[in-house]
Amino acid sequence: MTKTTLDKVHTDNGNHPLMVRLVKLLIAFGIPLFLLSVPTSLLPFDDLSIIQHRLLAIFILAALLWILEPVPVFATSLLIITLELVMLSDQGLYSFRFVNDGLDPATTIEGLMHYNDIFAAFSSPIIVLFLGGFSLAIAANKYALDTNLANVLLKPFGTKPASIMLGLMMITALFSMFMSNTATTVMMLSLLGPILMSVPKEEKGIKALVLSVPIAANLGGIATPIGTPPNAIALQYLDGLYNVTFLDWMMVGLPFVIVLLAFAWWLLQKLFPFSGDCLHLQLGGDFQRSWQAIVVYITFGMTIVLWMTTGLHGMNTYVVAIVPLAVFTLTGIIGKEELKLINWDVLWLVAGGIAIGIALDKTGLAAVMANSIDYAVLPALLVMLVMSFVCWLMANFISNTATANLLMPIAAAVATSMDDLSLLVMLVVVACSASLGMILPVSTPPNSLAYATGLVASKDMARIGLIMGLAGLMLVYVVILVVV
Repeated sequence: MTKTTLDKVHTDNGNHPLMVRLVKLLIAFGIPLFLLSVPTSLLPFDDLSIIQHRLLAIFILAALLWILEPVPVFATSLLIITLELVMLSDQGLYSFRFVNDGLDPATTIEGLMHYNDIFAAFSSPIIVLFLGGFSLAIAANKYALDTNLANVLLKPFGTKPASIMLGLMMITALFSMFMSNTATTVMMLSLLGPILMSVPKEEKGIKALVLSVPIAANLGGIATPIGTPPNAIALQYLDGLYNVTFLDWMMVGLPFVIVLLAFAWWLLQKLFPFSGDCLHLQLGGDFQRSWQAIVVYITFGMTIVLWMTTGLHGMNTYVVAIVPLAVFTLTGIIGKEELKLINWDVLWLVAGGIAIGIALDKTGLAAVMANSIDYAVLPALLVMLVMSFVCWLMANFISNTATANLLMPIAAAVATSMDDLSLLVMLVVVACSASLGMILPVSTPPNSLAYATGLVASKDMARIGLIMGLAGLMLVYVVILVVV
């Protein structure tokens, strides 16, 4: 047998050794199947329903498949939605919807989800936001707007890879303080495109450049009350009790973000170093002046302005995102061929994460998991640390907004019931912890967008996301010890 034939026998798709992939699949499916076989009453959760038991197994299956990646991550998302429809919905298999108790008619299992709620993951406002972002990126690339903007914004940072990455992170973090971190990531990855084209594909430092954008976007929002939804949710609970101004929040949040950004900048260079000391960017070129190019420039600028001024005109980020898609398709700037360039696999990936979040909320499993710890028996400081860690852990698998919405009422109730625990400190800590969840491509929309470039693997994202998350939590805890 020739070496080539042996390679074909021992490898699959040219990426994973076949045996390693089989082991990963065995682990990913074996653990959830074992969990399903365990009686519900033996699981360490009080009053867990049959539907919640099934969802817990699906949740663990999704986490293992996303982390181990024996199959494409978008395939995992489609599997999640399929399993939820079959096992959890009111239109699933009869054997999953009715209790076999010998009665006629059979007893319907309580807590089944409406199948429309699961399918809604495909039409979530987040999906529309991605479509709008992709349309901006495609149009900007078609008329060289991304190249020219990158040249203007990054020229002051020189040609050293570390300096260019620092420039990317600073610009990204600054924008994400005042507008959607997803919208910011869309814009910055569009600017990064021409830079990546001028770098050899085998260059390891490409991963650092790509990952620097979502990390800076995720962290930047922490600095201001409007930078990310968890901050705004925390302020809702503090309103009337504490007079927390925009400047008050920034005085704490901005130094926190600067420290973490500096650490991330150093860490990315260590994990994914560039092979050379100079990065020659070929970003030259003049702004095109055709009517189509002018429409792209105006629409691009108008969209960013609308994203930054949602409070003035009333349209939220998601509504604004569909405007460029309508403009570009109406004018023919984006046609049938350009629509094929949209990263549909990423949309499916995001839909899977949304479906998990919807199911956790609708079935009540998220609340069960959040309340599984008896906070009353813990010291005040330990309660805060545990709540923070639980929040961070959950934010890696469902949206940080959903996590904050779920845990903020619990955190507020716990803090209010304990005399030696500050409500202000507790809610700020929970808000920051929610924004630090960035391990998986589905953890945050910026992560999904970065993964969509095809230049980083989920294991790369998990590696940097885990370190940054834990480092951020440690910094939070240090601040707590100083303040409390």
